[in-house]
Amino acid sequence: MKAAGNVAQYAAEKVLQLGGKVMTMSDSNGYIYDPDGIDRAKLDYIMELKNVYRGRIKEYVDKYPTAKYVGDGAKPWFEKADIALPCATQNELNEEQAKALIANGVIAVAEGANMPSTPGAIRVFQEAKILYSPGKASNAGGVSVSGLEMSQNSERLSWSAEEVDAKLLWIMENIHENCVKYGTEADGYVNYVKGANVAGFMKVAKAMMAQGIV
Repeated sequence: MKAAGNVAQYAAEKVLQLGGKVMTMSDSNGYIYDPDGIDRAKLDYIMELKNVYRGRIKEYVDKYPTAKYVGDGAKPWFEKADIALPCATQNELNEEQAKALIANGVIAVAEGANMPSTPGAIRVFQEAKILYSPGKASNAGGVSVSGLEMSQNSERLSWSAEEVDAKLLWIMENIHENCVKYGTEADGYVNYVKGANVAGFMKVAKAMMAQGIV
């Protein structure tokens, strides 16, 4: 469940690679829900529609009429799914929508944008004890890839897409491990918000100590 911008497109691509089923995509006008799932061919069509022709997601149902389109700026968060991936703008997922996701059985929410969930929505996710990964953790991949690009430029290297993906996987696994290390609470629930905050603080503090600033 996600928007149809670049982040969402590649998030959907990774979901497909890992064997998942993508159900919805959206833009600022509304969203599409495909009960058959958005497979590789359908995702390729969306990528061409959005990136080449600058079209609107509603055009998807013209090509795939078994899907439905909901307009007027509607968000996909009331549809049933296992995982939600908000990948568009700040505050796109509010408390009411978060409650709908929980009621529909969502087990995980991972942000692919900067603060797409409101504080009220975050509270709902944490009270329900589902896996909630804040953007500072799950959306760190974009910044990480930029860092990998800078490394290649600096060292005059050229890595393959597979090499970059492997390095990114290691980075994201490390972020996850630190979130678990610093965010696991007494009852075993992993508070990824706390974990990411503490991990970030520790990284900066250790760097300052290594430089002799502290």
